[in-house]
This record gives sequence, structure tokens and C-alpha cells, in this order.
Amino acid sequence: MKGYEMKIRAFFLAILLLLFSNVRATEYNGRVVSANGEPVSFATIYLINDPIVGTASGDDGSFTINTDYSADEPIIISFIGYERCETTLARLSEGDIVLKEQPIALQETVVTAKASKQKNKRKQMAQLLHRVYLKMQDDFPSTATKYKVVSDVRMNTEDTPWGMEQMIATVVNIPGIRPEGKDSVQLAGEYCKRFFRQQIRDRADVILEGNSLNNNVRKMATEVDSGIVVHKALWSMGNVKYDFERSMNDIKHWSVSNESESETVLTHIDKKNYMGIFKYEYKRHYILNSDNLSVLRFSEELNAELYVPFGYKFKPEDLELLNLLNMSEQKIEKFRLRRAKLHVNLNTIYKDNIIGADNSQLKKTIQEKNLSAQAQLLGTKKKEIPVDVKATQKVTSVQLNAKTLPKSAFHKRVQREIVPIF
Repeated sequence: MKGYEMKIRAFFLAILLLLFSNVRATEYNGRVVSANGEPVSFATIYLINDPIVGTASGDDGSFTINTDYSADEPIIISFIGYERCETTLARLSEGDIVLKEQPIALQETVVTAKASKQKNKRKQMAQLLHRVYLKMQDDFPSTATKYKVVSDVRMNTEDTPWGMEQMIATVVNIPGIRPEGKDSVQLAGEYCKRFFRQQIRDRADVILEGNSLNNNVRKMATEVDSGIVVHKALWSMGNVKYDFERSMNDIKHWSVSNESESETVLTHIDKKNYMGIFKYEYKRHYILNSDNLSVLRFSEELNAELYVPFGYKFKPEDLELLNLLNMSEQKIEKFRLRRAKLHVNLNTIYKDNIIGADNSQLKKTIQEKNLSAQAQLLGTKKKEIPVDVKATQKVTSVQLNAKTLPKSAFHKRVQREIVPIF
């Protein structure tokens, strides 16, 4: 009888705990719009102190968060091209969250800037580049730096978003240990969310689970699907010290302009044209503090074009991958590539960290990376497949003089949640 009573008590205790947990969980609803009132879809919303608790906005900009955290818990709402908004859960009920535009890509400002008189004076340019190089040696940490990041990668076709992956991760930057002197990057994913339009998710499942992909393509798709490769590749791009050192002696392709009294822009341009079949232009912009030549931002632009004289006929497995990028209802049965265009803009924003026992040293660490990439695949009979990728990686905390990660940390498969929001 005593054992029976204990089971009854345990049963009612479990019910009370369940009810209590349901009472504590609160639903918070909000909507994200731009300054002109247009909804912002695929904006990310998450708790500053626990980024795993979060979601993304839908087509109409609306979102819902269910959480046990208190109403005064701080949250972040962000989307590439807009200023990051910090608020609290309680304030979501006060009205729409308005994101202000923050275009930090530099193509417009650099084009309109007037080059200084030093532009063609190689000796003065060489001296300036050397001073910037020495400043970089002082500014950037010479030991491993650990970052906690929230990394978002969004896919669009013709300005229509169809999927996003958000990863909470730990990144360790290890300066200059690769053979060519480039930084090494370790990325360990902690949690991953994927937001998809359901029809796109269904199409992807059919293709990836079918028999049309060859082993190499399937292996590549599996690696990307592991939830690590894309985010690590994004962080690894934009290695400011390595890129500067590699091109600083190419004096004739550098120019300098003053954006304002407080900012100076150093630009390096690399162009190639291979018989008109393949050509590219690669610009690197180093935005510096005019007073001390410290790097504030680093922006890279790539424009590339490939012309295939007789066209390249896509194989069946190529067509399957192409259909993943095709937003139309009509399946692509054949495609002959005649031309491909690519435009990429990658930006890195830095911040100062005060270190040392007497708080006398400043070290530069990454605050945010963002990327915008547009590609066009042009075929015969005016067939065109546009691809648009936007990504942002925001740093939530930094640790200088950190330890490297054990191999087990960045080889494990990341826990993932699939969230259809449309």
C-alpha cells in the first residue's frame, strides 16, 4: 500500500511540474519592418545570453518566441544591411520592430571619392603602406582568439528568400600558422536551426535521397549538410593581415582616398582577362582611422565573368543541383551554360579590446562579418538562373589568448532543428 501511495504522489508531482512549466513558458509575438514599413522576412531574433533560444521572421515580418526567460531578457534582432537592434522580450508588445538601414559595402563611396595627390607617387605610397603594416602588427593579436558567434546564411532567388541556416558556434582564430602564413580557423558548431519554405525542403529531400547524384556530388552535399563547411568558409574569408602583406609590394595598383576627416581608404585592385573567356576584377578596401592608421573595416569586392564559346551541357546530376536553385514550378530538364557572372562583397568590422594589467593595450578583434553574393547562370534560349546568397556572422563574446579546440569539438555532427516558417 505504501508503494502504491508513493506512485500516486509521484504521478501528481509530475502533473504539477508539467503544469508549472507550461505556466512559466510565455509566448512573445513581434514583427520586423524596415524604415518605410515594409516587412523584413528572414530577420533573426535571439536572446543575447542564450542564442539557441530564437527564431526567424516570416514573409510578413512576424515571429513568435516561446520561452521561460523573464520579460526583461535582452534580445537581438538583425538582418544584413540593417543596424542591429537590441531590445527586450517585453518591448515586443509595444509595436513593430523597425530596422534602420546600414549599408556598409563600399562600392558607392569609393567610386565617388576623390583620390589624393599621393595616388601616383610610389615612394609616398610605399611609406604609407609600410606604416599601415607596422600598425597591423601591433593591433592584431599574435595568439589564438576565441569567438562565440551567431552565423546566418540565407538563400534567395530573384529577391525571394527560400531558406536560411543559423548556427551558434565557437570559432578559434590561430594567427599565421598555415604554410603560406594565413590564419587557421577552427569552428565548432553547438546548435543549428534551418528555416525553409516547405516546398523547397520537399524538393531538396527528393533530390538528395534519390539516385540521380553521383558519389562525388553526394559526398560534397553531405559535407555541406553537416552544418560546418559553409559557416567555416565564410569566417575564413577576409583575412586582413594576410591579404595586406601579400599585396603591399604591388605599389602601382594601390590608391588612397579620404572618405572624411576621420577615415582614410586604401584600395588595391587586381584585374585579369584571359582572352575574353574569363575575366575578373578584385578590389580590397582598407578603411583606416586617419589619425593612427588603425583598421576599422575591411571590404572586398569581386566581379567575375566566364564565357563558354560553345556552351557546356549540364549532366543529369548537374541538373538536379540546378533545380535546387530554381524557384519556378517548372523543372529544368536541360540546360546549356553559355555565360556565368558573379559579384561578391564581403565586409569585416573590427572593434578595440583593452587588455593588459594596466589596461594600456588595444587589440583588434572581429565584431561582425557579412557577405552578399549574386550569381547568374545564362544558358541558350535566354534561360537564366539567378542565385543570391546573404550571410552574416555576429560576435557575441571574445576571449584573447585562448586555447585551441580539441579535434573532437569540430568534427562532431551538430544538433539541428528544422523549422518551416512559411
